[in-house]
Amino acid sequence: MSTVAGHLRAPGRAKGLLWMGRVFTALPILMLLLSATLKLTKQPQMVETFTGMLGYPASALAGIGPLEVACVVLSAIPSTAVLGAVLLTGFLGGAIATHVRVGDPSFLMPRGTESA
Repeated sequence: MSTVAGHLRAPGRAKGLLWMGRVFTALPILMLLLSATLKLTKQPQMVETFTGMLGYPASALAGIGPLEVACVVLSAIPSTAVLGAVLLTGFLGGAIATHVRVGDPSFLMPRGTESA
């Protein structure tokens, strides 16, 4: 057994926590990579949402997609994970601000659950 800060820790528990951390890290990375892929491939639904509902020009997708990929890659590499997390915080903060600006409540609750 190894000691961490004076406490005994079972090797099996540490392995479980390691894998749990990997899963909780991988899920948002995969979701953000899917979002970036939709932006980079300019899928019609993404372009329509981006231009129609959010009010951004379609040409902005060419800059936002690679920026999102760069932030995700930085957060996935252990030595740059902190920088990636800080950049993703700013990126996602901008996304939330955009939804608040256009009055879209779906970023907080699924569509169809808003009260009339």
